[in-house]
Amino acid sequence: MTIATSTKSGLNWVHILFFSSLHVGALFALLPSNFSWQAVGVCVFLYWLTGCLGITLGFHRLITHRSFQTPKWLEYFLAFCGTLSCQGGPIDWAGLHRIHHLHSDQEQDPHDSNKGFWWSHIGWMFYRSPAFADVPRFTKDIGEDPVYQFLQKNMILLQVALGVTLLAIGGWSFVVWGIFVRLVLVWHFTWFVNSATHKFGYKTYDSGDHSTNCWWVALLTYGEGWHNNHHAYQYSARHGLEWWEIDFTWIVIQVLQMLGLATNIKLAPKKQSGSAV
Repeated sequence: MTIATSTKSGLNWVHILFFSSLHVGALFALLPSNFSWQAVGVCVFLYWLTGCLGITLGFHRLITHRSFQTPKWLEYFLAFCGTLSCQGGPIDWAGLHRIHHLHSDQEQDPHDSNKGFWWSHIGWMFYRSPAFADVPRFTKDIGEDPVYQFLQKNMILLQVALGVTLLAIGGWSFVVWGIFVRLVLVWHFTWFVNSATHKFGYKTYDSGDHSTNCWWVALLTYGEGWHNNHHAYQYSARHGLEWWEIDFTWIVIQVLQMLGLATNIKLAPKKQSGSAV
């Protein structure tokens, strides 16, 4: 998303109005006329498509960390799914996340958890972040790719196209649940990785920051809640390193591997050498 800010207050009014309007739109799901089980089903399916395949598998483990490889057509498809989550284009998303790992819970971290739960969850997006200026330096591998540039520039247009398609298929109930409710759910569940998993849960490794393993965030985000494991082994395609740490995205990667669509899979060592806490 283009970053537009108020030079007087430093507030990013584009983000504030955008997030606020989508949350208001989600409230229309409370109207009985907008409810149907088909619409809820559309919401659940698109949540999986954009949240699991798009953000967790595509934006995070594949594009940002390169923890495995796929054919280029599949990589672009996953990037497309991630763009439909409206969390910014893939270039900004990958760049900011790489900056987060480099400066985790330090002043240069865009969503430094030391500034409080609200800040790391959503508040940081309401203000101008100097980290955006550094994104090109951290995304040289994808920054010049025309497909990624298209997705970066047309995030809103693609969401509108999806909304028009849902309207044609199922009417306004599909739009309310498939766009507004689904986006709000994907947003907050993803943001819990920035906030809750730097505050709640347990630490298996001394990762040099406040990252934790939080089971309920892992369930909501298809395995992203095993965040302390991830910060200890950023390159690992598998985040749930213990048998009880359920990682649905890792299961998807294994399926892709069986189909010959995931190769060069990087994993944490079986006998983890990180310092246990």
